[in-house]
Amino acid sequence: MIRIFALAAAIAMASPALAADKMTLLLDWYVNPDHGPVIIAKERGYFADAGLDVEIIAPADPSAPPKMVAAGKADLAISYQPQIHLQVAEGLPLKRVGTLVATPLNCLMVRDDGPVKTIADLKGRKIGYSVSGVESAQVKALLGRHGLTIDDVEMVNVNWSLAPSVMSGQVDAVIGAYRNVELHQMEIEGVKGRCFFIEEEGVPPYDELIYVANPQTMDVDRITRFLEATERATQYIVNHPEESFRVYAGTAPELDDELNKRSWADTIRRFALRPAALDHGRYARFEAFLKENGLIEAVRPVSDIAIDVTAQ
Repeated sequence: MIRIFALAAAIAMASPALAADKMTLLLDWYVNPDHGPVIIAKERGYFADAGLDVEIIAPADPSAPPKMVAAGKADLAISYQPQIHLQVAEGLPLKRVGTLVATPLNCLMVRDDGPVKTIADLKGRKIGYSVSGVESAQVKALLGRHGLTIDDVEMVNVNWSLAPSVMSGQVDAVIGAYRNVELHQMEIEGVKGRCFFIEEEGVPPYDELIYVANPQTMDVDRITRFLEATERATQYIVNHPEESFRVYAGTAPELDDELNKRSWADTIRRFALRPAALDHGRYARFEAFLKENGLIEAVRPVSDIAIDVTAQ
């Protein structure tokens, strides 16, 4: 028995190490604190421990990642729950396979010293936005709870210049501002902002950031290991917030600044502690919300939109 064990050990030592499985992850935007679990999993070796070699790519066009995954050009992309409902309705082969940020970050943001103290004060005023469709439906829901309609305000496309357009007075409010980023950005620049939280004003709660994959080509085992590694990273971030920020900020000089530091601390409590877990009711309610607002023609079953890969 001892000889057999020794022979097996010698063979194992002589064999080359198994190569890690390669995966490509497309971010939704440039690297920022919202991507904390992914960055920590990479930097602390959790992906490597899971037998994965994950290439993380920031897109030149933020709208491109889900389309590239649908086309089979990447394994995973970080996207948004509101968008995957629309993309599936349009026929894109996509499914939510995990959650990164489990609460809405989007808010209706105004200047704290401005004229808008309540949502009702928006009557006759300008609201800036970046993406039409879902954001318009969210504004409609917010206004409706306060006796207003979308016709009572002027919607202005400010592209991605959300905080500057509020600070300059170009618009009275913006939809699409992230409470964990733009509020801090304004404060650092000497202007205090204030958010109306959309999930408190008639918009169903949803997952802000999700991982999407092509169900026709996805490798369930690799995605499962990816989610296990990011769950491990999230636990590390929650348990070691300051140390994890140093790891994150150490990956690029531009990340080590006051805005990233404040945003990191504000984002930790919003990371999905169980990234693989799926709340079916949450996706069903948001699907119904989009149907009620005319953004989709028919309500689809949750299984067409989102799955728990660990239950497959």
